[in-house]
Amino acid sequence: MNAQRRREEIWEIIRKESRAVTASALASRFDVSRQIIVGDVALLRASGCDIISTRDGYICPQIANVGRYIGKLACRHNQPETQAELYTIVDLGGQVLDVVVEHDLYGELTGLLGICCRRDVDLFVERATASSSMLLSQLTGGVHLHTVSCPDRATFEGIKSALDKQGLLYPEG
Repeated sequence: MNAQRRREEIWEIIRKESRAVTASALASRFDVSRQIIVGDVALLRASGCDIISTRDGYICPQIANVGRYIGKLACRHNQPETQAELYTIVDLGGQVLDVVVEHDLYGELTGLLGICCRRDVDLFVERATASSSMLLSQLTGGVHLHTVSCPDRATFEGIKSALDKQGLLYPEG
């Protein structure tokens, strides 16, 4: 199989899967190295394919969120409240797709999260605690956005209300 045909098939696999596909799984399927797949995905992205890389693998965001309500939450809190914030979102039916901050030098910075359940929250918090890296929200005094995927708008509004009651939302007034 030539490289162009392999990339076409990789794109088809990623587009059709509702869950993330790892580079290792794709490498095994096409009998190439993981690094070849990473390069193929980079070329697919450069050609306009909407592929995001999460810690769980590659996914097409439009496919993963078909029929779901997507909303943005403006939050402000300190690092110790991160776990409570994320638990609230997933416990009430949301999925945390990303975190976004507005940086003075670079402008908008986005970190892909893909947090769907308490286990994902726990793993994220464990990695953050073990890492010498800062959370993106620490760069902006705790101010950040989350893109949240929900079954419907009512679920999103419930999440927003719960976070507001906990004092974790950026005040609107």
